[in-house]
Amino acid sequence: MSQVSSCLRRIFTAFNIFFAVVGGLIIALALLCQVLYNRHGGGDLLDGRSSSLLMLYVIGAVTMVIAILGAYGAHKENKVALIVFLVCMVIGSLMMLKAGVPLAIARPKLEDMMKVRLQQVLPLDKASEDVKTVAENLQSNLHCCGLFSYQDWEDQIPDSCLCNSEEEVEGLCQRVQYMNLFQSKSVYTQSCFPLIMSFISLGADVCLGVIFTLAILALLGVALSSLIIHQMRVPSSRPTMVLTVPAVFAPQPPKYQELYNPPEY
Repeated sequence: MSQVSSCLRRIFTAFNIFFAVVGGLIIALALLCQVLYNRHGGGDLLDGRSSSLLMLYVIGAVTMVIAILGAYGAHKENKVALIVFLVCMVIGSLMMLKAGVPLAIARPKLEDMMKVRLQQVLPLDKASEDVKTVAENLQSNLHCCGLFSYQDWEDQIPDSCLCNSEEEVEGLCQRVQYMNLFQSKSVYTQSCFPLIMSFISLGADVCLGVIFTLAILALLGVALSSLIIHQMRVPSSRPTMVLTVPAVFAPQPPKYQELYNPPEY
């Protein structure tokens, strides 16, 4: 006879299915981010992306493996698998909280940190070839010019900053003088830094959401697996109620008898 409550086993199985789905969504999110970053460029200006994407892939894969382990342990009532699952959940929750709390504290300062970092590569016309290539890819794809303004290129404004006639009509461009004011170009009014920050802020918010969601799920997994292990270890915690019904209903004697005195003649 099974020592684990069938209701608890179903809840734990449903939890692990949901946990595995979350792991799959994290992997899909990493794939989507990789496609977007490859489309809009990256490189030295955003050189933390590779490690971040790799971390998402690892977290998603580990989440799915742990979910499968927990579902197997509950289905087979395998105490070893459940204990391993419990240890992984405890370690995972601590790691998620350790990573998420500092990131949440640093989130309001992210824009200032990125601004200081990008200012170190200015002016762009004197930067390395890799930085120039990345900047021009960003300008071509995002329709912007310079990190903070077109003046980041000084007198070497590249063709990726130039507008076409349709964009000029739409008011997306400005005409600027360069080369000692002897020449002018129509370049994008929008600078690239606000657009870059929108991508980075979105990525930071997604990471925070993933981290704290996994932390909450890990704590819930700790509670459920602990209950299952407790029921497997102490089966007497669910006492069996035995009801007995008497086979014969015998009439009971009256508690008192009425006294009757006959009349005298």
